[in-house]
Amino acid sequence: MEEASHDKIEGSSPSKLNNPHPTINTPSNNNNNNMHHCMDIPMGGLEVHKVVPPPHRSTLQKLMARLKETFFPDDPLHQFKGQPPKKQWILGAQYVFPILEWGPTYSFKLLKSDIISGVTIASLAIPQGISYAKLANLPAIVGLYSSFVPPLVYAVLGSSRDLAVGPVSIASLIMGSMLMQEVSPTKDPNLFLQLAFTSTFFSGIIQASLGLLRLGFIIDFLSKATLIGFMAGAAVIVSLQQLKSLLGIQNFTKKMAVVPVLSSVFEERREWSWQTILMGVCFLLLLLIARHVSMRKPKLFWVSAGAPLASVIISTVIVFAIKANRHGISVIGDLQKGLNPPSWNMLIFSGTHIGLVIKTGIITGIIALTEGIAVGRTFATLREYRVDGNKEMIAIGLMNIIGSITSCYITTGSFSRSAVNHNAGAKTALSNIVMSVTVMVTLLFLMPLFHYTPNVILGAIIVTAVIGLVDVPAAYHIWKIDKYDFIVLVCAFLGVIFISVQQGLAIAVGISVFKILLQVTRPRTVVLGNIPGTDVFRDLHHYNESAVSVPGFLIISIEAAINFANTTYLNERILRWIEEEEDDGNKHPNIRFVIIDMSAVSTIDTTGITLFGDLRKAIRKKGVELVLVNPLAEVVEKLQKVDKDNELMRPDHLYLSVGEAIASLSMAMKNQASNMYDEEMQTNEPPQKLTTA
Repeated sequence: MEEASHDKIEGSSPSKLNNPHPTINTPSNNNNNNMHHCMDIPMGGLEVHKVVPPPHRSTLQKLMARLKETFFPDDPLHQFKGQPPKKQWILGAQYVFPILEWGPTYSFKLLKSDIISGVTIASLAIPQGISYAKLANLPAIVGLYSSFVPPLVYAVLGSSRDLAVGPVSIASLIMGSMLMQEVSPTKDPNLFLQLAFTSTFFSGIIQASLGLLRLGFIIDFLSKATLIGFMAGAAVIVSLQQLKSLLGIQNFTKKMAVVPVLSSVFEERREWSWQTILMGVCFLLLLLIARHVSMRKPKLFWVSAGAPLASVIISTVIVFAIKANRHGISVIGDLQKGLNPPSWNMLIFSGTHIGLVIKTGIITGIIALTEGIAVGRTFATLREYRVDGNKEMIAIGLMNIIGSITSCYITTGSFSRSAVNHNAGAKTALSNIVMSVTVMVTLLFLMPLFHYTPNVILGAIIVTAVIGLVDVPAAYHIWKIDKYDFIVLVCAFLGVIFISVQQGLAIAVGISVFKILLQVTRPRTVVLGNIPGTDVFRDLHHYNESAVSVPGFLIISIEAAINFANTTYLNERILRWIEEEEDDGNKHPNIRFVIIDMSAVSTIDTTGITLFGDLRKAIRKKGVELVLVNPLAEVVEKLQKVDKDNELMRPDHLYLSVGEAIASLSMAMKNQASNMYDEEMQTNEPPQKLTTA
């Protein structure tokens, strides 16, 4: 591999620069002025390194390297290198099925912990599954089906030890609200159910495809600020929707915005049931107190985990004992016994609603994927192990594909259930299997017990679950750090509660993308100054008390990639800086050199390359030379290909550091001015008279 070659500048002689005799093409009437204002830098032993091109690589090699960094930054095949074929097959099987990695070493001690955590999260998953299915306008039994099959699939394919999968509130809300735009869940429940299963199928296809094609970076467009605002807005809408159950209203709006919901609440005052309100308030307070106790004392996690199931049991007994269903309190009714029936014959791949199910599948799939991976990584960080994002996408995707043909709707990792799973001491993904077995027993034998479960309890459980999605401390933290991100957060929140869930999300994503476009088209550029007594150069505005400008030099740092979107801006901005320096000529000598520090310019395109040629021509008319500092490999390669006249790549216009450029050019200027002064003196010296002996 080539190394950066270098020469030394001995004493004050400029003859050892990377160009032995740098040529300074500036008007002669400025020489004396600049000779007195240039930096007086000690030059003894200073090394000036040459900028050399990178080692040659073919186009195919470059393409393969770029593809690897884009799609395989984690190098998943590294573990197979140097292994015998048998070991490679074993590693391959473990990579596809993580259960084969921890299964052979599983012990009874681990089983004990996983059984405890599995039963604990099942006590939370059963009431939440029923509640979230109602939130999605689906039959309550579908929520239990979705808490049985998907966890079994994830236990085999998933890489997280703590993630507890099942229905979640936000994905349920989005699916229900989007499908209601075209189909009524009350007038045509069978078609609505078919659309829900088909949307889940497309969600799984999207999720698995993102993992297989290594396109997980797409979900990064949902920034933290976007998610916090979106989740908070969705939590408000979900909570307001539960006023239907908490107040006992029968005819309630299907719209998902704060104004229509509140209007419906007060327009239907005659339907309010004091019995329902009393029961709802009592159990809601009970659930909130249990949640508060567990938050204050994490060791008491079982209090909040068991509170929903306890509330279901107690309320069911009360309703059954006093026949409250005859006094205005609505109940769930009969639930079908038995395991998940197949539903592949219910999937719809044609007709007028195909566009709706694809759109619903994409949006709910990405939201569910983002939530699941974020939850998995959070607990992986706490327990110091690694979760493979692409493997998680494949696992969640296949989980939803299989779920869609076994009467399940969209599922992912739930934060509340995963937190309970973690605090309960889960050691492996077997806790999901234990949860599934518990739900299976419920489906087979306990369904009749839910007949008298009041709907108001389901509403209270949902409100308690989603209230944790309103993360005020995180919003305040974003406000302190980045006001633009806070604007994105607020837009997401207001868009969700005042317009709709999907449009609020679209607005927030649009603003986030606009921020990225601004950063691309208006890259950060700063003027550098020297820290006296050092060869360190820093932003003059940032270090205004310590950094000083270098007379005769305008030093600019470009801190972004250069491309077609920002070339015009950079050209205009640099020329404006030169004009500002010229207007301020009373304080500073004329600019002789514009030095562009390219250390942060990672890539450059064809349009970006033309920037330097155009800029050099424009400033040379003003008697100013363009100097480039530390161009990276890709930039050097492309400059070499277009610089046929060797104007940009001249050794005296290309340096590895700003300090070397300043020192070299300053000394060249001094020596050139000194030589011209000596020539003037020799020209003006009167001829000496000859004397004869």
